[in-house]
Amino acid sequence: MHESILVYRRRRYLWAALGLAALSLLAYALHRTPEPPNGGTWLGYTLGTIGALLIVWLTVFGIRKRRYHSAAGKVEGWLSAHVYLGTALLVVASLHAGFQFGWNVHTLAYGLMCATIFSGFYGVYAYLHYPRLVSRNRGNLTLEQMLDNVATIDNQCLRIAKNAPDDIREVVTSAVNRTQVGGNTFQQLSGRDRSRVVLPSGDGSHRLRRNPDQERAIEWLAERLSRTSDGEVSATINELERLLASKKMMLKKVRADVRMQARLQFWLYLHIPLAVTLIAALLVHIVAVFLYW
Repeated sequence: MHESILVYRRRRYLWAALGLAALSLLAYALHRTPEPPNGGTWLGYTLGTIGALLIVWLTVFGIRKRRYHSAAGKVEGWLSAHVYLGTALLVVASLHAGFQFGWNVHTLAYGLMCATIFSGFYGVYAYLHYPRLVSRNRGNLTLEQMLDNVATIDNQCLRIAKNAPDDIREVVTSAVNRTQVGGNTFQQLSGRDRSRVVLPSGDGSHRLRRNPDQERAIEWLAERLSRTSDGEVSATINELERLLASKKMMLKKVRADVRMQARLQFWLYLHIPLAVTLIAALLVHIVAVFLYW
């Protein structure tokens, strides 16, 4: 479905958008006025009206996609038109302004329109790109199942470390308790592992260290293994290293899933507020034109 929006009905809305852009460019090229092209000419008003109607229609898509039983066409068709006609709006609005920009409310409306459209471009990229990557990363698992697997591994680590020497038990417990996944929006977007672990120092103190991908804990266990001659302790460490290596692989999948889901959704937190602000700026732009021009 995600890929069909760009080729929906043999790209009918692509051709419609190209036709609109071509007609606007032709009218702009043939238009002759004593003053430089601007929004105050008859062509400027015409293109401005078309652009304003396009903006209003494009915002209606947010309502249409939530009406699942509407008879007003398929959501895929609306989305395809939303993408292509939104792109054509860049041409229409630029020609409406005659490429005359300044520090005023009219340019503000134009800038908000561009920001809204370009955030939509990212949305198209995200919906075409990330669902496939999410599916490939998950395999046959859901995010909840992956998190359950991490919790199972943690419980196994704690159970094995329970009868280990104090320093091993403390390190493993710390690695388990200080594992972090997710976080706030920006932490999810970055996908950075902010896990920590408390490690004993040579002077008897303990220090909090970064533990990305459980690597610091695994390294400490490997060094601890090299200093032990007790066969039972060695077997315990080997098992803990194996479990932490499995946890490392599962956590990478979890963080990748969280990161891609966050990036898939984040553009909406930009696109929708920008669209609402654009409508407000458009109204101010229209009122200012009719009052002062």
